Amino acid sequence: MRKKIVAGNWKMNLRLEEGMKLSSEIVEFVKNNPLDSLAGKPEVVMFTPFVHLTSVAEVIAGVKGVAVGAQNCYTEEKGAFTGEVSADMIESTGATHVLVGHSERRSYFGETDEVLAKKTEVALKNRLTPVFCCGEVLDERNAGKHFDVVKEQLHKGLFWLSEDEFSKIVIAYEPVWAIGTGVTASPEQAQEMHAYIRQIIAEKYNAVTADQTTILYGGSCNAKNAAELFANNDVDGGLIGGASLKADDFCTIIKSF
Repeated sequence: MRKKIVAGNWKMNLRLEEGMKLSSEIVEFVKNNPLDSLAGKPEVVMFTPFVHLTSVAEVIAGVKGVAVGAQNCYTEEKGAFTGEVSADMIESTGATHVLVGHSERRSYFGETDEVLAKKTEVALKNRLTPVFCCGEVLDERNAGKHFDVVKEQLHKGLFWLSEDEFSKIVIAYEPVWAIGTGVTASPEQAQEMHAYIRQIIAEKYNAVTADQTTILYGGSCNAKNAAELFANNDVDGGLIGGASLKADDFCTIIKSF
């Protein structure tokens, strides 16, 4: 049975004390509502700004099923790269996951599939679980190119990995046209793309690997629509943006399983 995940991407939000409060509230919820008791036994991952990683790792220490991850890492192991943070540094904080290729990194910072392949490589080398993001913008969706776009992103970013390496990857599908716009892909649209992603994984590797790959939906998932989205056979959880900044909303999404 593949892993179910509810991941919160805090983006560039929250002062340190605010992040400590939010993570403490989520931990309190999990202690009172053990994840093992929920359908699918979901895992919770909080993707925090770099400055929060160590503090949040301390808050969640010993709490089963709750993890912390970074929103980005650099392509190199170490060196004269002022302002960058390496995968090894991230791992040293107690973080276990890292986002790779979020649509905002692709759009605002020009990260290419080749760059993201390198980030995936260094993340795996440093014992981090990459959550690899893929997805199309509105023009690509309207032009009927959404399947081709996602296929190319996966081929260039991930499909060079061995089967064993790929088994350590989590994928997040982001319909970019549904992020921060108030528009959400319908459950049918989400299921269609998730099923397609699973299909091309099977074509590249095999059906077993495809069936075991966790694929998250990352497009304006919130407390009101999460249950309907998660009910789809190929949607294994969500990469949550704005709703992850409010403990009540995020915990409602966790319970949506």
